[in-house]
Amino acid sequence: MNEYLPYLSELLSEALSGISFILPEIALVLTFLLVIVVDLFIPGKNSVNTSAIALTGIIISAYLNYQQSLSIEKGLSLFSGSIVLDRVAIGFKLIFAFVTVLFVVFIKGNTALKRHNKGLGDLYMLLPAVLLGLNLMAMASNLLMVYISIEMVSIASYLMVGYVSGEGKQTEASMKYALFGSACSAIMLYGMSLLYGFTGTISLSDGNIIAQLSHIAEPAIALAILLTLVGIGFKLSFVPLHFWSPDVYQGAPTPVTAFLSTAPKIAGFAILIRFLIPFYGYGAATGIQVFDFETTITVIAIATMILGNFAAIWQNNIKRMLAYSSIAHTGFALMAIVAIYQNGIRSLLFYFTVYAIMNMAAFMIADQVEQRTGEDDVRKYKGLGKFMKVEILCFVVILVSLTGLPPTGGFIAKLFIFTSAFEKYQASGSVWVLSLLVTGAITTVVSLFYYFKIPLNAYLREPDREYPVSSGLNFISYVILALTILIIVLGLFPSILA
Repeated sequence: MNEYLPYLSELLSEALSGISFILPEIALVLTFLLVIVVDLFIPGKNSVNTSAIALTGIIISAYLNYQQSLSIEKGLSLFSGSIVLDRVAIGFKLIFAFVTVLFVVFIKGNTALKRHNKGLGDLYMLLPAVLLGLNLMAMASNLLMVYISIEMVSIASYLMVGYVSGEGKQTEASMKYALFGSACSAIMLYGMSLLYGFTGTISLSDGNIIAQLSHIAEPAIALAILLTLVGIGFKLSFVPLHFWSPDVYQGAPTPVTAFLSTAPKIAGFAILIRFLIPFYGYGAATGIQVFDFETTITVIAIATMILGNFAAIWQNNIKRMLAYSSIAHTGFALMAIVAIYQNGIRSLLFYFTVYAIMNMAAFMIADQVEQRTGEDDVRKYKGLGKFMKVEILCFVVILVSLTGLPPTGGFIAKLFIFTSAFEKYQASGSVWVLSLLVTGAITTVVSLFYYFKIPLNAYLREPDREYPVSSGLNFISYVILALTILIIVLGLFPSILA
């Protein structure tokens, strides 16, 4: 035992020195505990106190992240390499905080959640916990932390989906999500165990991990990496791990659907970047490819864009349509992963910031239509442009941005991705990258066919009945309007964010 004392002292010293760099996460832990205590002693169906505490804690955490972004110039390896704090991680964490704040606002504007007999206290309690998991996903630098952070987000997500499981479709969505997520998690863990067995290390920042893998038979390496990618692919919902998302997105409460299709998906890309960079770096330094990620990810991206966009054409339920749209956007974002060294990461951060705004706004509008008219079928949107003038107008702008047309932020975001991929093609001359560019362009045109079903029905077709829709704007309407204006501003002045 005595021979381990010097190492224990060193580990303790390193842990204490790293605490000052995880203040945003400490703020979230304290917020989580405080929300539990307040909801226990000051209960209330509307949970005004817990929502205020949760929102305050999230904003404080975001502010601390912003302060770190001003002071950190290069990456810091913390807690024996378990996490890495750099500008990329902070960028992702700020996006997560922004989405979570919008989620809190969305919850407060959703009548079904507010009226549910469970109240909202437990849901607000989950928010700092899931944000903590998302932050750790952005910083994870070894296989154990990758697994723990993904499971933190997954468990909280399962609870969110089943939070108001009073109806059959919500119970079914929760069960599908939990069962498929558990299976993917087990497969990923097995893949990680193989990687550890091959290399003797779980640290992704350890330069020896790829060197050790280079001595292993290629089929064994491919098996271990593909199994590990299953868990990451579950979060990203790329093909062929996508089929859970339309059912879950349709069955879950709309605010939860909006959150799940945004924050965990973006966090999955953060994990994917951390996982790929050591392989890409070793390949660039030695010219040896341990695993052909470029071809693998390109094939997945092409299949995901094609399936997501073409399947969305046949959807009439607005949430299922947006679910397949989300799958298609995953495929498009994978284009930047292929071009990760051609400003791919910078393009992704811009893309995901814009995507978060667009996606949250789209689900907010869909929820407003459902609450005021009871309709979630696009075919029943006939004539809504005359009754919900501001919301439907904002929806059109958001859909234009999701398609990637000017003068919106979505156009600039897609342009950045295309530019990165084209630079990659110029540098490599790869046929795969060229096919990725062509597929991205074609599927962008295809997306017009389902996005513009909404304005087609809302403005160009007469309603089947008179909708009892109030002409006044509520708080969520003003939030939607603000997000829409922000999308236009980012399209006209992208330098604000870029």
